[in-house]
Amino acid sequence: QVQLVESGGGLVQAGGSLRLSCAASGRTFSTYSMAWFRQAPGKEREFVAAISRFGGSTFYADSVKGRFTISRDNAKNTLYLQMNSLKPEDTAVYYCAASAGGTIYYTTAGWDYWGQGTQVTVSS
Repeated sequence: QVQLVESGGGLVQAGGSLRLSCAASGRTFSTYSMAWFRQAPGKEREFVAAISRFGGSTFYADSVKGRFTISRDNAKNTLYLQMNSLKPEDTAVYYCAASAGGTIYYTTAGWDYWGQGTQVTVSS
């Protein structure tokens, strides 16, 4: 089992940057595929980005491709999301998720563990 704790959210102006972190407990972080999802008010939780167990493969939603970068440091048991050129439509609660089976899913189904989320607000 793994526990996930996100941090790094906040209020930023459009065009600005933020880096989110997700700290994972346990010794088996490298056995999990990891992802970021987000949920805006009144909307369903949506896929943002994912990364394979050792970081060799990354996947992005079209809406963030070229602006966001997902990465991980298995030695520190930490997942990151670097967000640049932020837009008001990026405003949401951002969640990290872990998949014990190592598979990458583009929907919320299949991810075994979730963090509590961190709020990102982008002002225009």
